Amino acid sequence: MQSKFTVQIDTFHKVNKIQNAWLNEDFKALMTIMDFDDDVDAMDAAELREMCMMSLNDLDPDEAAKVLLTHLFPELSKGKIDQISHDMIDDRSWEEYPDCLFHERLFNAYTLLREAFNGTFAKPTGVELTFTVTAAHDEDMAIFDESLHSSIVRLLASGQGDDALINRLYEDQIQGTQFPEAPGLVWQLKQIADGGLTRQFSLVSSYFWMENFEQVDTFKAVSHADLDD
Repeated sequence: MQSKFTVQIDTFHKVNKIQNAWLNEDFKALMTIMDFDDDVDAMDAAELREMCMMSLNDLDPDEAAKVLLTHLFPELSKGKIDQISHDMIDDRSWEEYPDCLFHERLFNAYTLLREAFNGTFAKPTGVELTFTVTAAHDEDMAIFDESLHSSIVRLLASGQGDDALINRLYEDQIQGTQFPEAPGLVWQLKQIADGGLTRQFSLVSSYFWMENFEQVDTFKAVSHADLDD
């Protein structure tokens, strides 16, 4: 059963990087992959980052991409990493890679590679979005407690119309009972306020999926939670 909501877009900001996506431990891991000899543990944060960026820049762009992918995707084979690293130079992999669950990590890779190579790689564009959801009945809000990502993605897809790309590519999941791809479409999602019949959420996602909300203030939408098999 579909729950009905009114959604108000509170803030919409384009971003080219996700805050705290790259931490000191990530830079140390990248340096290890690149066989950096100096004692990285003795470096402060600024020096560590600078040395990592310089070391990446010493490589060919596809080799630097391979280093980042090796760190970000331990589940992938060497051959698959080689393939993606070559594709990244000409593609917008944070939008185009077939498995959307890879998109956030690819977005973060492009952010760092673009900085290291001064624009050789495409500029990733994401969105920081806050929005308020209002329901007529308390029980309608329960869907966000049951399966937050799936319910929010269905809600935002409902507000974009049947011809929107998200609805065309994920129609079965949006209409169905399971949406395992939802965290690949809405990357960082949290509830930031609960007023009973209203709740406010914030998210980070790709502009690719959320651009329709740049010019929207409010809309009506429906959604439902995942159901157990």
